[in-house]
Amino acid sequence: MNSEEYQNHETFRDKITTVNEEGKRKWLYPKEPKGKFTNYRTYLSYFLLAILFAIPWIKIDDEPFLMFNILTRKFVLFGQVFWPQDFHIFGLIMIAMVIFITLFTTVYGRIFCGWICPQTIFMEVVYRKIEYWIDGNYKEQQLLKKQSWNFQKISKRGFKYILFYIIALAISNTFLAYVIGADELLKIQQSPINEHLGGFISTLIFSLIFFFVFAWFREQVCLIICPYGRLQGVMLDRNSLVVAYDYKRGEGENGRSKIDKSEDRKIAGKGNCIDCYQCVDVCPTGIDIRNGTQLECINCTACMDACDYVMEKTGQEKGLIRIDSENAIANQTKTKFSIRSKAYTVLLLLLIVFVIYLFTLRGSLEASILRTPGMLFQEQEGGYITNLYNLNVVNKSNKELKLIFKLIGTKGNIQMVGNDILTVKKGESSQQAFFVKIHRNDLITKSTPIVIGVYNGTELLEQDDTNFLGPSTSN
Repeated sequence: MNSEEYQNHETFRDKITTVNEEGKRKWLYPKEPKGKFTNYRTYLSYFLLAILFAIPWIKIDDEPFLMFNILTRKFVLFGQVFWPQDFHIFGLIMIAMVIFITLFTTVYGRIFCGWICPQTIFMEVVYRKIEYWIDGNYKEQQLLKKQSWNFQKISKRGFKYILFYIIALAISNTFLAYVIGADELLKIQQSPINEHLGGFISTLIFSLIFFFVFAWFREQVCLIICPYGRLQGVMLDRNSLVVAYDYKRGEGENGRSKIDKSEDRKIAGKGNCIDCYQCVDVCPTGIDIRNGTQLECINCTACMDACDYVMEKTGQEKGLIRIDSENAIANQTKTKFSIRSKAYTVLLLLLIVFVIYLFTLRGSLEASILRTPGMLFQEQEGGYITNLYNLNVVNKSNKELKLIFKLIGTKGNIQMVGNDILTVKKGESSQQAFFVKIHRNDLITKSTPIVIGVYNGTELLEQDDTNFLGPSTSN
């Protein structure tokens, strides 16, 4: 291939598939995919949709399973409440998740985009299904686009967009439940609009945004807005698993073959690809996978089903388009996990363990007990010595705590300055002062180590080590 032919071959890289030569939007009408992988993806999508809509209503110890309330700075992960005091742990969990996605993409490609991403699931499994039902197949949709605005077109468009907006409204309410909680969402829905005008306007705006995205913007989200697609070129390498076209088998020595039963492809040196363009017709982003890995490819595997169907009909082996690595196709070998891929997989497992460990670090209470600076010990009647301490507690649990304080392993008692029981509401902090009273005969040294336990009733929540000052034992 000379330089001019190569440049013509590479012209697809000069622009995205949804823009024509005039720079205008090129509307895509993908053919409805059918096949094994499409069925698997559909079942998984329905399962994930059920989880998405169910999670806001699931509670653990009266807390949502997941909630990200930015307004009140309250975040709930798997029933565990994270307050502003836990931001370092929450931040580490988020960083671990970003690293996880990066490493996962490096080894396993963009499976997330095509199979798990909410944008893809709603677009391909919900909105396009409705479109196929109302407007017909991709050929009929193209004809309807060119059709004049008669009763049939107006009724179809009107019915479709009404359904689109109803679903967009359900999505916006569901995402709002992830922010403010399902209980608060129900209160807003059941109360007059004037009592929650801000919430009503927010829901309306988000529902219109979702409607705009799925009714008009569509695949442009993946191609233009989503940073993940832009970063894939950095994260993928030639050993990454991607949806790939086997150009060695498909092109042969003398190019692609045509449907000609009289021709022996092997003798003619022709490849298995018959230029049927079925892989292009079903692609939701309009690319030709035969050009190689591209920015627009979301690894949805629709082209794999389309190609396998054609291969079966033409009596050829399936898998001309398959999940494989670039090196495996170039070398015509089976995909093998490289040392780096294995190392990344181990690291992925370690990240999961690390996130679980971060959850174990977080208790229901954070207590800080320090001797009051500049205060010496005081001698009391009967040979008792007292020290004054300052206490700062943060309630990280999802319930109100009634705290009492006791010495552990040392004779003596604690006298609170104020109420004997310190009440701390969930998510709040409190400060208190108290005296520790110990008989001088029970002091070992001038600075005696002591342990103070923080109890909620009879349950020990935390214990803090500090020192107790007293007179010199030689006296």
